[in-house]
Amino acid sequence: MRKIVIILIFAVNLGFSQGSFFKGIGFFVAATQSCHNYKNLDQDKKDFANDNPGNFNDSYYYPQSHVSKEYFNVISGGLFAEFSKRDNIRWQTELEYIKKGAREKEVTNHFTGERAGGFSTNKYVYFQWNNYLKFYNPIGYKAHWYLMPGVRIEYLFRKSISAMSPVAGGFPTFWFSASIGAGYEAPLVKNWYWFAEYHWNPDVLAHKIGNVKARNRTFELRVGLVWRPKQRKIDDCNAPRYNGPAY
Repeated sequence: MRKIVIILIFAVNLGFSQGSFFKGIGFFVAATQSCHNYKNLDQDKKDFANDNPGNFNDSYYYPQSHVSKEYFNVISGGLFAEFSKRDNIRWQTELEYIKKGAREKEVTNHFTGERAGGFSTNKYVYFQWNNYLKFYNPIGYKAHWYLMPGVRIEYLFRKSISAMSPVAGGFPTFWFSASIGAGYEAPLVKNWYWFAEYHWNPDVLAHKIGNVKARNRTFELRVGLVWRPKQRKIDDCNAPRYNGPAY
């Protein structure tokens, strides 16, 4: 994580030195909605003719393949910078603190699949280095809409597991996920602009945890501010100049 911070600082400094290459720097706060999808790879091996509560292979029955309930969180945020020699396609790099998770009912009987009465929440705190291609499109009055396909590199900083711990506790420390977002940006005051974005952030590859494949899916709503340098005026050296009547 320390190396990632150094890389981002270096990129911002390089952007300032390169003039028009640097497009802006900003911050955002975010709310997330996430869930987990579990698939038991051995569930087709169940032998209903011979299995009984006193004699069965536990891995065939637990955990059941399912999609968890949604977990909502409103405490996430990050910093970012934009770079490009072109106006309509940009590279956006970010450092983000984000919370994800899932709501589950603990299984009390592995054979029958009976579950506890109330939901428990499995929580995960990540630091992420996100990188996007930002397709930036003007719509008038200095406002823009944009698309942001990209990749997120994830470091699992902390977790709190209260249900299905053999599986839910096995998510890797380092991972990556896909992301695609859409946003709207408009001027606020001077060089400052406000924006709102909505992101879909799924695991493309599943986590293999024993006999289970698990995936996270997160939706993220962002609002934030970005500071942009003033655009330089174009000076056409080939254009004729009026120097007064003496000439």
